[in-house]
Amino acid sequence: MRGWSLLELMVVLVIIGLIAGLVGPQMLSFLERGEVSTAELQTKKLEQALLTYRMDVGRFPTTEQGLDALVKAPAEYADYWRGPYLDEAVPLDPWGSPFQYELRRSAPRGYVLFSMGADGTPGGAGSDADVGRLPDDQ
Repeated sequence: MRGWSLLELMVVLVIIGLIAGLVGPQMLSFLERGEVSTAELQTKKLEQALLTYRMDVGRFPTTEQGLDALVKAPAEYADYWRGPYLDEAVPLDPWGSPFQYELRRSAPRGYVLFSMGADGTPGGAGSDADVGRLPDDQ
């Protein structure tokens, strides 16, 4: 029974390294695009819940009430609230941060709702870009 020589092992490791170097960045790109797509889908789900909330209550939740109003009835609207409007708790974005929500009458839909992307700061590009209904000043 013959074992592998050091040279054969080195050749195999070099080949594996080359394959990982070519495939790895491509796989990371797919992962980043998947996270952005997930954030877009989560934003749409939250928007649908906000619209249903508005139909029942007559207005969107205030900035102070936030997205938690979709899961737990605000005391002042308990008579009109027909929720919960989400199946589970308010989701975090794919990067583990809360979605940003603000009632803003000047916004096209009356509110802003977005994720700040992978970097967790306003603005950015690629997977760091903000996703959702962004404020006018961004």
